[in-house]
Amino acid sequence: MARKKIAFIGAGNVGATCAHLCFLRELGDIFLYDVIDGLPQGKALDMLESGPVMGVDLRVSGSTDIRDIEGASCCVVTAGMPRKPGMSRDDLLKINAGVMSTVGRAIKQLCPSAFVIVVTNPLDAMVTQVKRETGFPKNQVVGQAGVLDSARYRTFLATELGVSVESVSAAVLGGHGDDMVPIRSHTTVGGVPVERLIAPQRLEQIEQRTRQGGGEIVNLMKTSAYYAPAAAIFRMVEAYLLDRKEILPCAAYLEGEYGVRDCYAGVPAVIGAGGLEKVIEIELTEAEKAAFALSVSHVRELVAAMDKVL
Repeated sequence: MARKKIAFIGAGNVGATCAHLCFLRELGDIFLYDVIDGLPQGKALDMLESGPVMGVDLRVSGSTDIRDIEGASCCVVTAGMPRKPGMSRDDLLKINAGVMSTVGRAIKQLCPSAFVIVVTNPLDAMVTQVKRETGFPKNQVVGQAGVLDSARYRTFLATELGVSVESVSAAVLGGHGDDMVPIRSHTTVGGVPVERLIAPQRLEQIEQRTRQGGGEIVNLMKTSAYYAPAAAIFRMVEAYLLDRKEILPCAAYLEGEYGVRDCYAGVPAVIGAGGLEKVIEIELTEAEKAAFALSVSHVRELVAAMDKVL
């Protein structure tokens, strides 16, 4: 059986780091695309040459010709300008929307059966644009957001309580921005509701840090995070290619779920060989419903703003 091809559209820190994780786990042949000549070719060759050391025997290639993504089973889209100090995700809107239009058309022509994971910010608008350009059904186009945001929330909670991150179960829903919604009512530590373990005021501080987790790293490194985002994308690629049927929070196109229609928002979903196979609806408190609705309204505003500049 021929190996699957995983195309990384954008060979910067996030795309290349995720590609390396997929390479190490031998999920499929790796292809890197970027507009910067030498970057995808060099990173691909470097990765390929690590194969004998790591015992990995896969094809790894890179190119500045987007036509070389042809035949990919999974496309990870990280192309575009990253956040810089002082920039919000929304500041990236005009530049990256144009990039997504080009990328979406290429995927439609060259990889009509691919599962597409969009990572480029502002995420909710960018995944919307890729879906529009490809015309793919909602199971084929998702955004990576919730896996990363939930991982940050779990990290901060585990650190606060001095326990393993494996003991913390949590989800962050809504848009991928400063109004994302940590779902406190479904957050547990060793099965114990988190509200029984952390005082409300302190819990709110941790949740606020989660909402601003990306900005915190940008301020420290002067560029966007990449280890955690790459790991989050890898988890989604793996769930798809290995048909794991794993429930992961991701930006899904909603058609009535959670009372939302025709809009992307972060929700729990089953990821397997069929792509996004099912949206999981969980019971939210009234406060969480209101916060989720507010976050979705901001996603709609962001998409409307994108439409004005395109």
